[in-house]
Amino acid sequence: MSQVSTAELIAGAIAGKLVSFPTDTVPALAALPEKADFLFTAKQRSQNKPLILMAASANDLWSFVQGSDTEYEIWRQVARKYWPGALTLVLPASTKVPPVMNPMNPTTIGIRVPDSAIAQQILVQTGPLATTSANLSGQTALQTMVAINNAFPQVLTFKPMEGHKEPLGSGFASTVTQWESEGSWQVLRQGKIKL
Repeated sequence: MSQVSTAELIAGAIAGKLVSFPTDTVPALAALPEKADFLFTAKQRSQNKPLILMAASANDLWSFVQGSDTEYEIWRQVARKYWPGALTLVLPASTKVPPVMNPMNPTTIGIRVPDSAIAQQILVQTGPLATTSANLSGQTALQTMVAINNAFPQVLTFKPMEGHKEPLGSGFASTVTQWESEGSWQVLRQGKIKL
């Protein structure tokens, strides 16, 4: 489609369109959780690679996971320490998560709060979005909105305001860690953050 203002991008996301915006890591391709199949199609992504649910705050995400009171307390402690930031927590999914987010294993969901003013500004208005890096599956993550716009002409991409430089993330994907029973974590992908 084209590069659009933040307001147009937010309206597009709420209307169910694919959008792309900068984060603290790599730019995201995003859609409403129930429209997550658009992301798999656009990226030519295998169904066994789940998406991440990104939100403006941890409080926006807790209803998408389920656990005991003790587990919630541990998860909240980790979230308070590392969020907003480049850490994705893979936790047991609640029934609120559309199965299309993780078609091969709908029992878990990856959640994250990005440390990016632009991403926060968008997510606070759209609510949690299904996200993934902006690239064709198996290729390097695209780093600029112009590159994303060229690769995905059907996506509404963030346009920096006149005179503003495009905010770029670290270029490194988030650390992904999965909750195992008995209070332990298994690191699935090591990023900058070490648990």
